[in-house]
Amino acid sequence: MTDLTGRPASLGISADLWEILACPCPAHAPVVPDEATGRIVCTECGRSFPVRDGIPVMLLDEATLPPDGVQGDLLAEG
Repeated sequence: MTDLTGRPASLGISADLWEILACPCPAHAPVVPDEATGRIVCTECGRSFPVRDGIPVMLLDEATLPPDGVQGDLLAEG
C-alpha cells in the first residue's frame, strides 16, 4: 500500500505520519510497525498499540505490554 505521495504506507498509515509518531510513554520513543500483528510497537518500552481503520490509537490505556523478554527481540528485528 502507498500513500498519496507514492511512499509506502505501513499499516495503512501515511509515511508523513510515521515520521512524527512517538510512543506516549515518558521516553517518547520512536515507534515501528509490526505487520504481523497489525500493531505499532514502541522501540523503547515495547508497548504495542492498535491501528483502527488506518488510525493509530496511541493511548497508554489501549496499549499492550510485551511479554517478558520479547521487547529486546522486537527491537533487534527492527
